[in-house]
Amino acid sequence: MVTRGSVMAENILGGFGLMYKVLARLEEAGRCRRGYFIEHLGAAQFAVPATVDRLRSFAEDTQLSKPEPAALALAATDPANPYGAALPWPALNAEAGTGHRPGRKAGALVVLVDGALVLYVERGGKTLLAFSDDAGILAAAGAALVGVVTRGAVDKLIMEKVNGHGILDTPIAAALARAGAYSTPKGLRIRA
Repeated sequence: MVTRGSVMAENILGGFGLMYKVLARLEEAGRCRRGYFIEHLGAAQFAVPATVDRLRSFAEDTQLSKPEPAALALAATDPANPYGAALPWPALNAEAGTGHRPGRKAGALVVLVDGALVLYVERGGKTLLAFSDDAGILAAAGAALVGVVTRGAVDKLIMEKVNGHGILDTPIAAALARAGAYSTPKGLRIRA
C-alpha cells in the first residue's frame, strides 16, 4: 500500500508528485490499483491487486468471527510502523498525566495489535505509553514485548512507569507478568 503519507515519510526524491506519475503509469499497465482502501489514509492510495484482495479478506473475516489478536513489536523507526508517518500518533486518555509523547525515535519500540498501536516503549523501557485497557489486547501486546527480549533483539527492559504512573498493579503489569516479566521493587523487568 502506497499513500502520500508513506512516500513523505520515506523522503523519496521527487516527493509524492513524481511517485504519483509512476504509480499512475503502473495502474495504466494493470500492475497496481488506485482506490480508497483504508480509511483516513487519504484519497490517493495505490496497491498491487494481491494486497487489495488481502484487505478484502480481512473485511470478510471480521464479519464472520473474532480471531485471536495478532501482536507485532517493532522499532518505532521501522518503516512497517505507520504511526508518526502515514498515521498520526493516537491521543492518550486525559488522565494520563505524562510529559512523554510517542515519536519515531531511535531505540524506542512500538507494539501493534491487529495494526493498532497498543504500547509505545521509550528507549531502555523505563517509560511506557499504553493506548488500550482491554485485557485480551494487552495480553497479546505483553507477549510480543517479552518476545522481543527473549529472542535477543533487545538485551533487557526495566519498566517503571506507564502513562506517567507507577507500572505495578496495572493491567499492563499483569499482562507482562503473565508473559514472563518479573516484579522488582520499582517495577517490572524482562531479561533474555
